[in-house]
Formats: sequence, structure tokens, C-alpha cells
Amino acid sequence: MNKMNSSESKNVFASFFSDLAAGIIAHYPVIILCLLGYLAVTGINVFDMSSSQTINSFRLADFEVGQISDRTIEAPRTIPADEMNPVFIEEGEKIIRKGFPITEENYAKLQKMAESPFYLDYRSFANTELYIFLLATMWFIFFAFAPFGRKIHLREMIFMVISFLLVYAGTIYGSKTTYFEEAFPMLVIISASLMVLTDAILYGQLAAIFFSIILSFGVYSASDYSIVPFLFTLASCLASSIIVRKIEKRMDLILVALMLALFNVVITLILAVIFNENFVKLPLILIGVALNGFLSGILTLALLTPVELILNTASVFRLVDLSDTNTPILKKLYQTANGTYNHSMNVGILAENACREIGANGLLAKVGAWYHDVGKIDQSEYFTENQIDGVNPHDKIAPTLSASILRSHVRKSVEMAHQMHLPQLVIDIINEHHGNSIMAWFYAKAKETDPNVNPVDFMYPGNPPSSKEAGVVMLADTVEAACRSLENPTEERLEKFIDKLITDKMEHGQLDNCALTFSDLNRIKASFVKFLVGFYHNRVKYPNQKDPDSESKTEESVEKVEKSEKVEKSEKTEKLEKSEKPEKSEKPEKTSKTEGEKSVLGDKTLEEAKLHG
Repeated sequence: MNKMNSSESKNVFASFFSDLAAGIIAHYPVIILCLLGYLAVTGINVFDMSSSQTINSFRLADFEVGQISDRTIEAPRTIPADEMNPVFIEEGEKIIRKGFPITEENYAKLQKMAESPFYLDYRSFANTELYIFLLATMWFIFFAFAPFGRKIHLREMIFMVISFLLVYAGTIYGSKTTYFEEAFPMLVIISASLMVLTDAILYGQLAAIFFSIILSFGVYSASDYSIVPFLFTLASCLASSIIVRKIEKRMDLILVALMLALFNVVITLILAVIFNENFVKLPLILIGVALNGFLSGILTLALLTPVELILNTASVFRLVDLSDTNTPILKKLYQTANGTYNHSMNVGILAENACREIGANGLLAKVGAWYHDVGKIDQSEYFTENQIDGVNPHDKIAPTLSASILRSHVRKSVEMAHQMHLPQLVIDIINEHHGNSIMAWFYAKAKETDPNVNPVDFMYPGNPPSSKEAGVVMLADTVEAACRSLENPTEERLEKFIDKLITDKMEHGQLDNCALTFSDLNRIKASFVKFLVGFYHNRVKYPNQKDPDSESKTEESVEKVEKSEKVEKSEKTEKLEKSEKPEKSEKPEKTSKTEGEKSVLGDKTLEEAKLHG
């Protein structure tokens, strides 16, 4: 029994360490980045501790002359006398003793130790380092395992690390000035809202909320563990991440700046009441925190364009710019592959509506759908939506070649997306919109001639969707293309057909990595059905409306009938003329007389002529 327990425990430990190793290998770039950020914070802390007036983790203000000491403090090293403080301290000397009063000489030596650059409070430094290490661990757990529903790219983490260092260093160095060393004046110089606003616009609300928590704990350490800056930073950052959730235009940031300024004033007043702050300095502090919030919004507006270009992010403003149909690539797609262009537009509408139903980024899905088939520009005639008069080039080539042509459009689309410097999230959608599914029609056609054909030759080169938006675009692409061939597309038939298409994608493992739930899939299906029913609905005929085909046929038949009638009429006329042609007259005088009478009478009747003489 003991042997079994020991073997089971060994298996548990082995499994744990194997999982740990796999996790480290999978997230090693983030781990390295966290370590580099930790070392940078350590450098800031070294400067902070060497210039701060602390002794054994206690501030100099905690000691005073005549106080009975509750601890013994020894000098860790020799500190020579100088002009500013001509007190000499020898290594190992007991500066103060527990249970003895602090004399003026003792206090002068304490002050000498606190102000000397040769003295580093190792105990306080170690406490801060341990705190930062725990904070870095929490950061790694947040961004490595939190359910964001999308990939967390390394450049996003780099931006957060740099932002954290700026806020942390700014708080530490700013608090060393005379005016901002107290808790409430310190609120004016904390620039956390600027970083959170930028992060929320670039990477979304959920990432900004997590980052707000990390920044708040960082400010807590930088402010010498003061609760007021911590609470102010947390409230202001969370408000910033929520306020920018609905903005769609760059100029909306001015309104965000005004709202954040007002919120900073309100939260400062609440904290002042709770912590009994002196109201003499409060008006200046309120003006300062209002300017802090307003400038955070304005600076975000100024910095956003260069930052989003450097990081190549899919911010809401960048996506709005890309959703303009007048971009050169979309114009070219319309001119060279009109069918693909219309297909992409419809897929974008389907994907955007479905994403809004499940709480995903509808704008990102629409942009990804609009650009997902730009690689079809070069060989547009090989794709069904662009074929005219039923001419299909695939009928004349081998299925393997057809599959190669169709498969290449994904690679070409990704290459063109990189050339246009599209955001990585959009490129991921383009690369994943077919996943690694098999082109079933060409595969089945190839199996007719070679039963041992390799299915890998008929697979798309991408990966299964890794985000909700990519999964929705894949489903929208499949549904929009397949429903075009559906006869009599009633609501019931569309619902059954779409359900089958989605089920097929699930069974082939194409939706395993995109975090779509069964509830999400039901909402997506309902959204697709609603749009396609409106798209394919039957319209009421206008009065006297005729079918153009039947009308053209009727006109042709009428023309034939009229032509035949004309021929018959002309033949009859010729016959009548021949039959009614008079023979040579035997009494020509009488005829001439009659004609003479007609010429004299004109339009008058014979009776009128007699009446008038």
C-alpha cells in the first residue's frame, strides 16, 4: 500500500513538473520580459533607497529626541564626517539601544545614516523587492492565463512594462520633492490614467482593467505604501478603462478628458472626507487632479496615432480607417473580382452582427472579413463567385492543381496584409478564416481517380481560429458562400442548413481554439438566419410587372407573327392587283367623260351641282 502511495505521489510530482516545464516553454517570452521589467524596477528601487531617509525600514520621522527606543540599530558600515553633517559613524557602532532614550547625538547619527548615499537600507530594499516580485508573478498569471478570448502579443506586454516603469518612476521621483511628498498632493503627479486610456484603446477594456490593478499596486509601493494614492489610482484607472469603451472617433477623447477630470475631482473629495485631509491645500489639489485627468485624455489623443503605428495595433480608430471602402486595395478588389468583393461585404455584415450578439469585437470581425480574400485578385476567375456564364476553369485542370490554386489565396492574402501593415489581429483572421479544413469537393473528385490520394494535399494552410472574431468570420464565410446555392431559402430551410454547416465545423475541430461556447454558437446562428432571411426574402410584384425573360420571349414571338402577317399581306396584295387589273377598254370616250365630270365636280356631290346650276 505504501509502495502504491509513493508511486502515485511520484507520478503526481512528475506530472506537475512536466506541466510546469511545458508552461514555461510556451510562455518563455513573457517570462523573460517580466524578469527584465523586474530588474528595471530593482534599479529604480536602488536609487530610491539610497536617497530616501529610512533606517531599518523605518522613516527618520519615526524617531525623535527623548523617545525611548524600542529597538537597537547598528551601523552597517563606516560613514565619514562631512561639512553638512560633521558626525562620524563607525562600522558596528550601536547608534541607539533598545530601552534607552534617544539623545541629540544619537538622532544626528540617525540623520547622518538616512541622508548618506553610502548607506542603503537593505531591509527596506528586500521588502520592496519581494513585493515587486509578487506583483510580477500576479502580472504573469493575469496575462498568461486570463480568458481574453484572443492572443496576447509580446508587443502588448512590452507596452505595459514600459508604461508601468514610467508611472512607477514618476511617482517615486515626484514624491521626493517638497510639495508632493504628502499623500494628497502626490495624486497630482500620478500619470496612470494616461497609460490606461492608451492601453484600453489599443488592446481593449479587459486588458486595461487588469493593467489598472497592476498599476495601482505599483503606485502603492512607489508612494511608500500609502493607501490614498493606491485608492485614487485604482478608481481613476478603472474609470478610464470604462469611459473609453464606446468611443469610435478620435475627437471623442476630448469628452473623455472632461469626464475624467470631473471624476478625479469627485474621488479626491471623497477620499479627503474619509481620511480627514486638511482643506486648506485642497482647492489647489482639486485643480491639480482635474488637470491630471484632462491632460491624460488630451495626451492620449496626441500620442495615440504614433503609438498605434509603432505597435501596429487594431485600435478602434485604426479599424474605422480600414473599414473605409475607398481604400486602394478594396477598390482594386471591386474592379478585378467584383463577386469576391460583394461576398466579402456580406461576410463582414454577417460577422459584425454576430459578434455584437456574443459581446465580441464586431468592428474587428468586419474589417477582417473585408480583407480576408484580397489574395483572390490575381486569379479571380478560378473562384466561383467571379465566374460568368457558367464557365469554370477547374473543369479543364486536375483536382490537385485546383486545390493548389484555391489554397494559395490564403497565403497571398496574408502577404498582401503584411505589405499593407494591417494590424496583427486582422492578419490572424485572414490566416485562420479557412483553418486547416479540407476542400471536400476537389478531394472527392480526386478520390474518384485515385482512392489513395493524400488529404493533406487538399487542406488549407492556416490554423484553426484562435479568437472569437476569427471563429465568427470563418462561420460567416462558410454560411454566406453555401447559402447562395440553397434553393427556396425560407427561414426554416436556412436555419437547418446553417445549423448543419456550423456542426460540420465543430466536428472537424475548427472551433476548438476560439473560445466560442454553445450559447455563443446559438446566438451566431440566430443572427445569421435573421440577416439571410432579410437578404433572400420574396418581394411583392409591382403592378403590370412582367418577367424579363418571358417578356423578351413574347416580343420575339410577336415579331415573328407580325413578320409572317406582313409577308402574307404582301402576297395577297400582289394577287389582288393582278386579278383586279382592267383589260383593254372598248369604250374609251365614256371613261374620259366620267373622269372629266369628276374633275369638274371636285368634292361636290351631283345634287349640289344641280342645285347651284
